[in-house]
Amino acid sequence: MPTMRFGLFIPQGWRQDLTGIDAREHWAVMSGLARHADEGDAWESIWVYDHFHAVPEPNGEATHEAWSLINAFAASTSRVRLGQMCTCMAYRNPAYLAKVATTADVISGGRVEMGIGAGWYEHEWRAYGYGFPRAGERIAMLDEGVQIFKQLWTNGVATFAGEHYHVDGAQLSPLPLQVDGPPLWIAGGGERKTLRIAAEHAQYTNFDGTPEGFAHKSAVLAEHCAAIGRDPAEITRSANYNVVIGETQAEVDDKFAWIEEHLSLTIPEKAASTTSDLRKGPLVGTPEQVVATLQELRGLGLQYAITYFADAAYDRSSIELFEQQVIPELR
Repeated sequence: MPTMRFGLFIPQGWRQDLTGIDAREHWAVMSGLARHADEGDAWESIWVYDHFHAVPEPNGEATHEAWSLINAFAASTSRVRLGQMCTCMAYRNPAYLAKVATTADVISGGRVEMGIGAGWYEHEWRAYGYGFPRAGERIAMLDEGVQIFKQLWTNGVATFAGEHYHVDGAQLSPLPLQVDGPPLWIAGGGERKTLRIAAEHAQYTNFDGTPEGFAHKSAVLAEHCAAIGRDPAEITRSANYNVVIGETQAEVDDKFAWIEEHLSLTIPEKAASTTSDLRKGPLVGTPEQVVATLQELRGLGLQYAITYFADAAYDRSSIELFEQQVIPELR
């Protein structure tokens, strides 16, 4: 079986995961975890989310900006690749975003991944003045923006007249260090449009990570690839996972108790339901259980797992257990 690759989300506050930590210590926490990933060999990449307001509700908790973090990590790490899962196309003009990503690619020595999607969090869209176009329009913006990326990253200049974006001789210099630009991760599982865009443009996809959902979305992606004459094996399939892991079931239960108690500090009315949702995730249990699930998913074609640990900013034991007892079994 092929080796599975792993990425690690760095807590940036968005999921109530810097609660209680003074803002003056946020960078020390985030950069410390980034260096931990960078100095070992378990993680191929580190990741951040691209959001402005916290979830599961916009309650004013810290939410650090994605591309500022990418550039900070670019300057403070040397090995791990740097991704966002995922950048919302409409939050930044795509020509400008192509330049931002290029600068990060240069700073990092060619380690940037471009995770890109259509966006979904209506509250922050409206609060920041973007409106909230219907889903079809947001997906069309994704499609047009990716085409602008590819022109700029390949040719250093772009001219494009679309329904949503217009650029006229936009210049990009220098080019990204990676030939043809950072790899494109098209995130989302929309079967009619998003996966078609992925079939046309993506080096990576990111969609439903449950065994049933992953198998179904993979089949739809393969159909879109067949329709355009592309080998689906050219596209690496990934998924995101909330990991709650312990040596024993008692330790797993203790982790969930901590998570609910932690969430109750800021979202008391949603702490129980949010914790209950986490319990339903595929990567919950002992190392043996988590390995078994990942082996099943690998058999279905999963090649890259991007993992989130709710307690990462407070306790690295879950991350270390995963590094020691899960990742080696998938290599």
